[in-house]
Amino acid sequence: MSQPREGVTRILLADDHALVRRGVRLILEREPDLSVVAEAGDGKEALDLARTTELDLAILDIAMPRMTGLQAARELSARHPGPRILFLTMYDNEQYFFQALKSGAAGYVLKSVVDRDLVEACRAAMRGEPFLYPGAVNALIRNYLDRARRGQTIPDQVLTAREEEVLKLVAEGYSSKEIGETLFISIKTVERHRANMLQKLGLRDRLELTRYAIRAGLVQP
Repeated sequence: MSQPREGVTRILLADDHALVRRGVRLILEREPDLSVVAEAGDGKEALDLARTTELDLAILDIAMPRMTGLQAARELSARHPGPRILFLTMYDNEQYFFQALKSGAAGYVLKSVVDRDLVEACRAAMRGEPFLYPGAVNALIRNYLDRARRGQTIPDQVLTAREEEVLKLVAEGYSSKEIGETLFISIKTVERHRANMLQKLGLRDRLELTRYAIRAGLVQP
């Protein structure tokens, strides 16, 4: 793949649908200041590519196999320096929107209006400005007013980021050995995370963990 010109934003594009990636890439590469330098089919692959590719911006789908875009974003955000992050998603959903903000994302773009919003979202992210579609702005204001009225803050998540990673893979049918290999942890550590999750969530077995993962949006039913 050829090197982008100086001043061009280097983009990693992660979506588990090849046709979506192709369409988004065509939109981005019509612009002289944007260049897709890497593509990934899931969050794990995106993280692996981010370790070996010079990036300015990561555009991540939310719902992907093995590791969601939200999980990948948390790891990318923890790096110094790390790429700016945008979410490109079909979900006009307040839960995902607030999780995206907490993960360190600079913007949230709906796939239904990708041709209208994505290019400007990329440029806003690189300027250090947030990009939110109108419905997301309304949700943010509504949430802030509700919390202020009740004197509340957004509660911490029940599960840790690592537990969420393990839960997603459990729900997708991976064995403890496969989960360990994917996340570079021991089988014993995988089993400990599974036991902690069962205890925290008050669940009994893998089936109930899978149902919880579907409700939490980690996997699709």
